[in-house]
Amino acid sequence: MSALIPAWVEGVLTPVDKLAVHRQGLRHLAVSVFVLRDGMTLLQRRAAGKYHTPNLWANTCCTHPHWGEDNLSCATRRLAEELGITGLALTPVRQIEYRAEVGNGMTEHEVVQLFVAHAPPGLPLSPNPAEVRDTLWISPIDLHEALAARPQDFTPWLRIYMRDHADALRF
Repeated sequence: MSALIPAWVEGVLTPVDKLAVHRQGLRHLAVSVFVLRDGMTLLQRRAAGKYHTPNLWANTCCTHPHWGEDNLSCATRRLAEELGITGLALTPVRQIEYRAEVGNGMTEHEVVQLFVAHAPPGLPLSPNPAEVRDTLWISPIDLHEALAARPQDFTPWLRIYMRDHADALRF
């Protein structure tokens, strides 16, 4: 069984199984983090074993708060779990809502808090291979060019963030 995450059921925020949330396309809470360094952002390529959007490039990390977990704690936890990143100050920059099909009959309908963190040079990374296949530091110009040339290589939410909310990321 997957984790219980906060989702709206009949207008009430309720703990719901994560897989059920995505299969039913329920509106739910999420966090997304962009780690920035020297005018570049850290992307991750999702692991091949992910239940949706495997092998696609995404922002530094994104996830869903556990039931009862606040957004900042969730984002901090997930940076450590996915990439071994600790000790960065996370700044909330915008809350957005989007809906996107993510494959395998699943839908992300997220109310997501975007966070930005600034990394020092030489930030150590220790990607969890169950979560992350690869990482890449990329400039905003190169990212926009890659998104235009090969959108299918990127998660739907990263495409949405860069199209509609890049101004909030403060590269």
